[in-house]
Amino acid sequence: MFLTILAHKAESAGRELIAVDPRNTSRTCSRCGHCAKDNRLTQAAFACTACGHRAHADMNAATNILRAGLALRQAAQAA
Repeated sequence: MFLTILAHKAESAGRELIAVDPRNTSRTCSRCGHCAKDNRLTQAAFACTACGHRAHADMNAATNILRAGLALRQAAQAA
């Protein structure tokens, strides 16, 4: 129900809604793609155990969600 309402709001604002599976987006490094529970130090801190990338956990997850949405959009346009 929420996504339906959000899709209508986005459409009326001239925007596009792309639903993305958020699983592991806060555990996956937005720089190298390494996914591990240990990457998430605290609720707010992200530090990749593979490449050392550090960021606010929400910003890291938002970058991953944006990339996933853009990939879904590109795949839909190619089909």
